[in-house]
Amino acid sequence: MAKAKKVKKKNSRQHPNQVNLKIVTSATCQACKQQCARGLAYLEEMSQPGAIGYGVPCILTKRQS
Repeated sequence: MAKAKKVKKKNSRQHPNQVNLKIVTSATCQACKQQCARGLAYLEEMSQPGAIGYGVPCILTKRQS
């Protein structure tokens, strides 16, 4: 029987210190204890009538992956 080949998992990061940021909605930004400038600007944008939002990257919820 032949040995099974080991498949090395490819790292998707461009740089070893690169982080992925979570995309959060305006409700999360509003409830945040440390509101950042990006989140406050997003809250202002979403307060307009008829605004459609897809979220904003949150630096406070970054995770290393």
